Amino acid sequence: MNTDICCAISSLGHTDYLVIADPGLPIPDHVTVIDISLVKGVPGFTEVFDAVTGELVIDSYIYAEEMESSGAELLKYVQDRLAGVPAQKIPHEDLKHILPKAKVIIRTGECTPYANVILEGGVNF
Repeated sequence: MNTDICCAISSLGHTDYLVIADPGLPIPDHVTVIDISLVKGVPGFTEVFDAVTGELVIDSYIYAEEMESSGAELLKYVQDRLAGVPAQKIPHEDLKHILPKAKVIIRTGECTPYANVILEGGVNF
């Protein structure tokens, strides 16, 4: 796994936010960004999501309601893999207002509209 992503995951505390983002999501200046985008579509959302969620305990997640229509396939992917984890659906504009609270944002190459998920860190005990 990417060294910066490993460090970011290991530094997250309970209730800290880690965001998996598409290339178009505006990132606040003070938030750490790990930009792993290479070219359009690479790496994709699902590859990054699987790598991160394989290492991170997740208490809950937040996604934009617009993802239900513009990114329904990716949303289903997230929901299937996080079955039983509480989710919050909010407007995309509201999601952008949460970004300043994120500890880290991982920018992917995914070009599906609204392919952004905020993961809230949990604890394994």
